[in-house]
Amino acid sequence: MFTAEMIASFNDLETSLYNYISQNSEKVAYMRIRELADETHVSTATILRFCRKINCEGFSEFKVKLKMENGRKTKTSIKTPQQSITEFFERTLEGDIENKMNQAAKTITEADTVIFIGTGSSGILAEYGARYFSSMGKFSIYIKDPHFPIHAKFRNNSVTIALSVSGETPFTLAQMNQLKKVNSTIISITNDKHSTVAKISTINIPYYVTVEHCENANVTTQVPVVYILESIARKLHQ
Repeated sequence: MFTAEMIASFNDLETSLYNYISQNSEKVAYMRIRELADETHVSTATILRFCRKINCEGFSEFKVKLKMENGRKTKTSIKTPQQSITEFFERTLEGDIENKMNQAAKTITEADTVIFIGTGSSGILAEYGARYFSSMGKFSIYIKDPHFPIHAKFRNNSVTIALSVSGETPFTLAQMNQLKKVNSTIISITNDKHSTVAKISTINIPYYVTVEHCENANVTTQVPVVYILESIARKLHQ
């Protein structure tokens, strides 16, 4: 709700107001403008100016958006590992995932270089994937920096494996665009086949599991990604 640009534009009074709202969001969502003004020792005019700075026409719209934001922050129940794995196998293995993995393995076999990309937990798995593929005989690298210089010798006839749960990570999309410019074939593993990452990939392998959050962090299980990566690597070895 509050972007870095918005926060940087606040004056001292607005920053004080922002700090109070951040620490009391559940309470503020049901306050009247005069009550908030009294609590924060600012004028109602300051509050209205603050609302406009965060793209709200008035205090009522601000409270609606704040309630929606609070709803998104509500802690969700976390599935057991058994439930997550069962969900993956029930939803995914009934589809064409095996064909997708065979297609990916064939494409990778014909490539000279395999490049893994991803951020956050996907970045950790991208690094793991590069190591696992290399262990299985297909030398691979993990590139964290989208501006990392790649010699033409490695760019030519390369395959990029992009990992992203949401398929909308800006950093990963930026890397994909850079690699597509040098004609790298993109294989993506995402939780949504309709995501941007999936749509701009040559091959997309989706795994359908419930997205889970805890304390504002995405804790969606990554077991399906490990399964897919190891399955493809073993197909390459065979």
